[in-house]
Amino acid sequence: MNNQKISLEVLQKHGITAILLVMIVGMCIVSPVFRTTGNVVNILLQVSSNGILSIGMLFVMIGGGIDLSIGSIIALTSVMLGQSLGMTGNLGAGIVIALVVPMLFALINGFFISKFNMFPFVVTLATQLVIRGAAYLIGGGASVSLVSAELREFGTGTLFGILPYPVICFLVIAVIAYVLLHMTRYGRYIYAVGGNSASAFASGVNVKLVTLSTYIFMGFCAAVAGIITTARISASQPNIGTGLETDAIAACVIGGTSFTGGIGSVPGAIVGIIMIGVIYNSMNLLQINSYWQTITKGVLILLAVLLDILISKKK
Repeated sequence: MNNQKISLEVLQKHGITAILLVMIVGMCIVSPVFRTTGNVVNILLQVSSNGILSIGMLFVMIGGGIDLSIGSIIALTSVMLGQSLGMTGNLGAGIVIALVVPMLFALINGFFISKFNMFPFVVTLATQLVIRGAAYLIGGGASVSLVSAELREFGTGTLFGILPYPVICFLVIAVIAYVLLHMTRYGRYIYAVGGNSASAFASGVNVKLVTLSTYIFMGFCAAVAGIITTARISASQPNIGTGLETDAIAACVIGGTSFTGGIGSVPGAIVGIIMIGVIYNSMNLLQINSYWQTITKGVLILLAVLLDILISKKK
């Protein structure tokens, strides 16, 4: 019985990484284009925004929550950035406003969930609609082209002609998240709250503050992803970000994060989002119908959740 439990835990921790490696090796053999430097950079660029979202979602899920509003936060960020640039013409001021306003909405999410112990699913589902509506109202429901050369360079430019700036941003946030979650007392508090909030409270952890902070961090990550997305398309759009919360949740779950909280890791979430990116890229290269991408992602989520349930029962 113990051997079986250990095998399941090893499968959960390293199985996805092994599957990803097999996929990469297989695609390198099948498609010469897949192994080119340009395609590798393209995959990293495609997953950079979703990767940042996944890291934010990781904090929320480990803390025992969920956030369905992040796609709408991306749209609000895009609109606020466009409106700010239009009024001030100052990119720095625009970015600050585009970060602060969405984080205030994330603060509202965390406030209702931590203060009144409301279900995260219900709260963020409601604010998803509110934030999306606010984005349409502020932006007038229209897409606005942005002429900022600096913003366009951030979205499409590269460092030393090699690594795109969005990828660098993703890596920086991943490193910061790893340090916070795996090397600090704050990270241990998040695991404690997600694992057993009553025990964490009895141990002196400020459960409400920790929960609130995870949603604020999620809001920050969503705002950064929104700025990157806006910079890449050089336009402010109130309709972007729809469904991106699914990719973020999928990446976390595939990477071993538990829906019940208290379990997950930054490397796991990164592996999860890269796997989704590789699946999308591989299917495009093999000219497989794009609808199969969605089906495959759904199957992976089901299998990951099933594995989590099996391990929980064994424990």
